[in-house]
Amino acid sequence: MARSRYIPKRQILPDERYNNLLVSKFINVMMSRGKKSVARKILYSALDQLAKKTGKPQVESFTEAIDNVRPLVEVKSRRVGGATYQVPVEVQEDRGRALAIRWLISYSRKRSEKTMDLKLAGELIDSFNKTGTTYKKKEDTHKMAEANKAFSHFKW
Repeated sequence: MARSRYIPKRQILPDERYNNLLVSKFINVMMSRGKKSVARKILYSALDQLAKKTGKPQVESFTEAIDNVRPLVEVKSRRVGGATYQVPVEVQEDRGRALAIRWLISYSRKRSEKTMDLKLAGELIDSFNKTGTTYKKKEDTHKMAEANKAFSHFKW
């Protein structure tokens, strides 16, 4: 398949309650087996609990939680002369947001609370407060990029 053609991004519709694209994107990523209404209920419940803990509006605290765990740099493997180097590269805003959403969902599923909305709310509160496993993942990614800064001249 030809690589030179640009593929346009699909436009998603904002969600019904908050009229926000980021919330809609989170729902779509969290959705399992096409059950969007279940994913929507889980996220809305988690956002209500997040707003109770933080004292801010739901969407504002949600976007702040995602921005706290959004990576700014990451490492990509680059093969040069038989050796593979971990080259630090800056993360585009869309990819950083997608990584943050993916990390939040995966680490919230691994938590030990009883239901998924409690797990997601706990992880969102932790990322809002800059603690927890998702924030640690971001810090580890940044540390790895900092450690491999010597190979940054291999950028392509």
